[in-house]
Amino acid sequence: MYQGIVRLGTKTKDLAKRLKPGEIALIDHQDLDAMGALGLAETGIEVVLNAADSITGRYPNLGPKLLLERKIKVIDQLGQDVFAEVKDGEQLRIVENSIYLNDNCIAAGRLLDQNFVLTAMEQAKANIDNEIDKFVDNTIEYMQKEKDLWLTEFRIPKIKTAIADRHVVVVVRGINYQEDLSVIGSYIEEMTPVLIGVDGGADALIEFKHKPDIIIGDMDSITDQALKVGAEILVHAYPDGRCPGAKRLSELGVRYKIFPAPGTSEDIALLLAYELGAQLIVAVGLHSNLIDFLEKGRPGMASTFLTRMKIGSILVDAKGVSQLYTGKSGLLHLPLLIAALIPIILIIMLAAPWRGLIRLLWLQIRLFIGGIL
Repeated sequence: MYQGIVRLGTKTKDLAKRLKPGEIALIDHQDLDAMGALGLAETGIEVVLNAADSITGRYPNLGPKLLLERKIKVIDQLGQDVFAEVKDGEQLRIVENSIYLNDNCIAAGRLLDQNFVLTAMEQAKANIDNEIDKFVDNTIEYMQKEKDLWLTEFRIPKIKTAIADRHVVVVVRGINYQEDLSVIGSYIEEMTPVLIGVDGGADALIEFKHKPDIIIGDMDSITDQALKVGAEILVHAYPDGRCPGAKRLSELGVRYKIFPAPGTSEDIALLLAYELGAQLIVAVGLHSNLIDFLEKGRPGMASTFLTRMKIGSILVDAKGVSQLYTGKSGLLHLPLLIAALIPIILIIMLAAPWRGLIRLLWLQIRLFIGGIL
């Protein structure tokens, strides 16, 4: 049995902002995606109730698996009527797969476990060919419609941050953003690249003690705190100029510029860096495979495909940078250098004449450094 205060939300990422540890999340999220699940898990809740089907079998979505791995109880298929039966802030009692308000059972659903979810994911893989077929057709269709927009010059807003001939790190709060930011920490510290946060990617940078230089997005998944760190803010607008995200920034009193463009916010972040002359673009947490796009709710990837074609020569992912970048040689090899010098120092302490041994020491240091550079 579990008892707690329930919080209702049909948009998972918005609900996650209101949840507190120990509360119960009531969502309506078919095929719960990984980032939605992680957003819920990070709040410290222990139970997720879902009016919809958490995994339909259309594709192997990761959300239910991630919640169960974090010991969060999941009951789904509760039905839409559950939202009419309970109000935000009321106390619920959960017994197995049944939901009680006071002493009345208001709904019963399916209690998920690891075996069921893993089996459902395996079965969903058999359907992936159908999803790929629809995904590719949709991508090609939209590429035909959007190619002229993407292959012409963009109206890039004027910004203060210098990008030409510099490295740029573009951060999206995708599934592996924490791992990516961890592995390139020393690269960021030593190379001081321009840091661009795409919506919640700005919060990801701040989480790792980095201040974003530029924030790009429609501003629906970024905190007020991140918007006030002093970064240049570019609000992603539709090509016709409509800009829903501008209202929030105006209410916060935050200065911003509008960036009208087709495609996703991460696409235009990459294009901004490319068009302004970045030497190298490092991608953190970006969507890069079919499951990523299906979880994002995208039926195709026309804009992303065209963007990658345009900028591909200077784009690398964070893991690639971590493998290629070794940092400053002297610092990285300092422990080895010290270890190699210990026997020589001992000889100096135990023997004479000093001058000859010091010359030997100096020669050994030069040979060692020469070998690692």
